[in-house]
Amino acid sequence: MISVVSFWDYDFAQMYPDFVTFNYTETLGSWVTWKTYLNTLKFAFVVWAITLFVGFWVAYFLAFHIRTSAMQMVLFLVCTVPFLTSNIIRMISWIPVLGRNGLVNTALVDAGIVSQPIEWLLYSDFAVVLAMVHLYTLFMVTPIFNTLMRIDKSLVEAARDAGASSFQILTNVILPLAKPGMAIGTIFVVTLVMADFSTVQVMSGGQSASVALMMKNQMSLLQYPAAAANAVVLLVLVLLMVAGILRIVDIRKEL
Repeated sequence: MISVVSFWDYDFAQMYPDFVTFNYTETLGSWVTWKTYLNTLKFAFVVWAITLFVGFWVAYFLAFHIRTSAMQMVLFLVCTVPFLTSNIIRMISWIPVLGRNGLVNTALVDAGIVSQPIEWLLYSDFAVVLAMVHLYTLFMVTPIFNTLMRIDKSLVEAARDAGASSFQILTNVILPLAKPGMAIGTIFVVTLVMADFSTVQVMSGGQSASVALMMKNQMSLLQYPAAAANAVVLLVLVLLMVAGILRIVDIRKEL
């Protein structure tokens, strides 16, 4: 239905069943749209890189440095505690922390590290990335942790007995076997970031844009066919990214 509506005509009041292509030509022919897509991809890449780094080491610590299964489950459940509240609450909780008179700026000024509050901590791309990392890191931790728990510990012991260093065990044994979890986590995080509009709108203070936020604005102006065209383009882009990930890591074969 979204694909069908993307070819309809519209005005300020309603939509008209038709078969026109100007919704796609306006979407793909506008430099503003291309800039918005690039900005969204930038958010997706930065958040993916940070969540992959943080998520892997959290999962690695839980899987290899916690000895008992009971404690592993307890610590993993601790990671899920923030999900007992809504995304909106967790997102706006950063505002009193990062604001001009927030906890971070107050601590920095009182400690004499800076002479005046840092403005770019809130309502900036930094705030957007920080909030997204906070919201989506668990989606990277969970599949990686699940994959690491499947690794036979005797493989690590065999590599250690053969004289491999800790770094060699990590790069030659653990990382290759963790690829399915990293790929699944990447799919989760990238698709969530690409579809997020509330975090971009609130944490950037309206100073940044994303494709999902652009579609929300189009729908608020009753431009549903234009928003549908953007949705189709975004879906195709995300599917191409997922297909690329699956070509690099055959999840079914690895699992």
